[in-house]
Amino acid sequence: MATVEGCHCRGAAGGRNNSSILYSILKSDSLLSSDEHPQQHALHHLVSSSSSAPTALLELRQQACSCNSTRRRGILRAPQVTCKAASAVLVKTIRFVKNVPCFRELPEDDQLVLVRSGWAALLVLGLAHDRVDFETTETVEPSMLQRILTGLPDRQSEVAPAEPSRGVAAGVCLVDIQAIKAFLKKCWTLDISTKEYAYLKGAVLFNPDVLGLRCLHYIQSLRRESHQALNEHVKLIHREDSTRFAKLLIALSMLRAISPPVVAQLFFKPVIGAVNMEEVLLEMFYGK
Repeated sequence: MATVEGCHCRGAAGGRNNSSILYSILKSDSLLSSDEHPQQHALHHLVSSSSSAPTALLELRQQACSCNSTRRRGILRAPQVTCKAASAVLVKTIRFVKNVPCFRELPEDDQLVLVRSGWAALLVLGLAHDRVDFETTETVEPSMLQRILTGLPDRQSEVAPAEPSRGVAAGVCLVDIQAIKAFLKKCWTLDISTKEYAYLKGAVLFNPDVLGLRCLHYIQSLRRESHQALNEHVKLIHREDSTRFAKLLIALSMLRAISPPVVAQLFFKPVIGAVNMEEVLLEMFYGK
């Protein structure tokens, strides 16, 4: 197991065999069925009180969201129901992360960086795992030029203070919504098992591409172990399907094309308004 010279995280101190990531992730995944963690109250209070994208996807986003007149966007049909379901998945996601032993061995700075960078992808993966579907309604947002020429107010002034839940009337670009739904459909078509989801979560969580990591080499080794564990499991359980591992990696690439701002805008802002998701994550993760 490769480690960073000068890295003092406890997990990097000694050698690890190939089963370490299996034990760590499966152990934490099995804890998801336990009673709710106290940190759920932080998110519940907020709700009740109010690798890079593929070129084809980028081209579609430019075509759909950068036209000169209008932009096709979507809003949730049932925001209260969908946001509640997403909130529950976020709680389970944070609990999963906190219970991965090799994650807890990392320096706190690295933990924070990984949580900030990976929470949205882990959440969408959790939506797929829990089979949380959602429906949207298309809306058309006038361009800035149209607003100027017709005297329409900007987005911020459109919304009355007494109606915070309508603060996302402009919605989310349809291409971004389609990317999320395509990923969910991909996972459900593959009928991914609980163990496979656990290994995929490990591959998402231990992201060595994030800047500012102290234990970079150790995190790289954890990413490799996640992929290796997934590959070994697929070969054992799905011997008849030699392409399944590649299909799962394709699903991961689709997941990485989904941005955190889009996830926050679609699943949380309709209910809790303009809340800083990093502050929510900090409160849930560290109990602050």
